[in-house]
Amino acid sequence: MPMRIECRNYESRSYGNGEVVRKCNVDLAPEAPWRCPDPCSGFAPRSDIAWSWGSAVGEKTPEEPVGEGIAELLDAAEDIVNAAGPDILRELRAQEEKQRKADRRSWRKRFKRG
Repeated sequence: MPMRIECRNYESRSYGNGEVVRKCNVDLAPEAPWRCPDPCSGFAPRSDIAWSWGSAVGEKTPEEPVGEGIAELLDAAEDIVNAAGPDILRELRAQEEKQRKADRRSWRKRFKRG
C-alpha cells in the first residue's frame, strides 16, 4: 500500500533546494517513501481538530525502484549511517573541547596578571 499521509506517524518535509523527505516516524515503513506495510501496526489516524495544514506533499512521490531486496538495501544504508553517528559526535565534541581550551588560553594571555 502507498504511504498513508493520513497517519499521524507519516511526515513529509520540503527543503529549500527542492528536496522532499517522506518518512514514517516510528520506522515501520521499510520501503518508505514508496510503501507502508499492509496492515501496519503503527497506523494511527491524525487528529486534525482545530489544526491548519499545508499541502501534505511538495511533489510527486518518486518512482519506486524495480528489483528485489529494496527494503533490505535501505535498512543496510540506515545501519551504516547509524553506525557512523557516535564517531561523528565524538569528533565534534573533541573539536569543541579543543576550541574551548584555545579560547581559555587566549583569554588568559590578554589579561595576564603580572
